[in-house]
Amino acid sequence: MRALRRPFRSARALTPTARVRRLRRRITVLFALTSAAGLVAMAVLAVRSDGVRGREQLDRAMSADTNWALGLLETDEDGRLDTEVLLDNAGTACPPLFLLSAPDGSGELDVTPGELVVEHAPRRPCLTVSAAAVRQAAATAVRADEPRSRDARTVDGEPVRMFALPFYAPEAEEDAAPQGALVTVADASAQRADHRRLTWVVTGGCALLVLLSAGVGHLLSGRAVRPALEALDRQESFLADAAHDLRTPAASLRTLAETALRGETDSTDVHRRTLRLAEGMGTLVDGLLTRARLMSGTAVLAVEPLRLDQLVEAVVEDAADEGQRVAVRAERAVVVVADPDLVRRAVANLVGNALVHGHRPGEPAEVEVTVDGDGATTTVTVEDAGPGLPPEVAGALFDRFRSGVGSTGLGLSIASWVAHAHGGSLTAEAGQRGGARFVLRLPPGGPATEG
Repeated sequence: MRALRRPFRSARALTPTARVRRLRRRITVLFALTSAAGLVAMAVLAVRSDGVRGREQLDRAMSADTNWALGLLETDEDGRLDTEVLLDNAGTACPPLFLLSAPDGSGELDVTPGELVVEHAPRRPCLTVSAAAVRQAAATAVRADEPRSRDARTVDGEPVRMFALPFYAPEAEEDAAPQGALVTVADASAQRADHRRLTWVVTGGCALLVLLSAGVGHLLSGRAVRPALEALDRQESFLADAAHDLRTPAASLRTLAETALRGETDSTDVHRRTLRLAEGMGTLVDGLLTRARLMSGTAVLAVEPLRLDQLVEAVVEDAADEGQRVAVRAERAVVVVADPDLVRRAVANLVGNALVHGHRPGEPAEVEVTVDGDGATTTVTVEDAGPGLPPEVAGALFDRFRSGVGSTGLGLSIASWVAHAHGGSLTAEAGQRGGARFVLRLPPGGPATEG
């Protein structure tokens, strides 16, 4: 039972990302095998067709030579074969031409190779084949009562092609048996060499195409599983974000509850601190969900024309506390096509970041928000009079958990995502008053493509 459970446990131990990557490898292998099967089938068909075509070409050439020689074959007054004209007018040494007749000219269809009589054989043929092979080729043609061809080899082992053509007595009846056969031999070494060369070329081409198809399949499978991997990455990122940032307030709530149970603090103070922690956790969860929706693309942009200057004024009015000074400057009405909820969230994050971090210890925050639009682009500039941007976080300011001053960094990350979702940008630079300046740029006509 333990041996049976181990594979199941190992499969269950794989992470979702590892399972998706294993699926990609399987798709690649399946694609390569399918391509290999098709290519091998086509290669076998092409090689066989080439072999058949080569043999047919040799057969046609030998058939033409044999039929021409058959026209020179004569018989005397007694019906016996007369090869004088054939020998005088045809060179029968190359390609070799053999003349065989049935015993006593009977022309029986059940004749055996040993019963055939060799009437003529070249003395010095260019291709030397055994007499048994010649007799076998002639007997096959006589018994079949039609031309026959076959592969054979010379006495030296070289490949040849043999063609046998049966012939009949003059004025023979339609159902008469053949009187004998003419056999010719052709060199097949060149055709075999070309066939082997084609076989190697096709084999190498198939191997190369299989490797190419495997590479293409790997790329295609990678593009196919990329959305799943990205979704898993977003899921793991969201879980990491939530675990990272909820751990501290959760621990604070537990410590506060334990302190209250021991009666070491005033209940009013406990309630106030609990309420503050709950509000902070709610804001944090809201930010995490907003960022997750933006990254996954589920937060679809519901764009509409809106007064950006009025939206900024409403955000500042809700965000400013007593003792903090926030000024809004908008010289004219600024209209932009954007998602009101997301833009409000981005502006609120920028203003809230300036109010929290844009002042020196013990001094009230002084924030100036400017809304401007020149037709080509619309900007919302949030500038504070604080200590400025820390050099160690300036390069990764809009990454999550990178504010560097005790914050989660989600606010600026969400604002950057909103800007890019609308086709704009968010930049940070040093302000004129020594603090930080954040510039949110939005195209006035809305994003080029929604989402």
